[in-house]
Amino acid sequence: QVQLVESGGGLVQAGGSLSVSCAAPGIIWRFAILGWYRQAPGKQRELVATITPGGSTNYADSVKGRFTISRDNAKSTINLQMNTLQPEDTAVYYCNAKMSASNYWGRGTQVTVSS
Repeated sequence: QVQLVESGGGLVQAGGSLSVSCAAPGIIWRFAILGWYRQAPGKQRELVATITPGGSTNYADSVKGRFTISRDNAKSTINLQMNTLQPEDTAVYYCNAKMSASNYWGRGTQVTVSS
């Protein structure tokens, strides 16, 4: 069973920064499109950002210019640096890996932004 292990997140005031990381096993790391989704209370899960094995990135319009997704090849992790956080960024953030017809999820990590 594929395990995506998330870390980071927490509580921050509006305007602050947080980061979340996700460790992926070898074959997933090498071939999957990795990314972050988030789900706020009462809302559907939505895309935040993705990164391909080659390093191409894609961001939701709501986070462009504030969030940065990156790959750490030495640690086989992806990182999401979140700056200028706003209360509307409050959600559970889920790591995701898409490879062929398979779709894997982490357990999620809470990000809370206070106003």
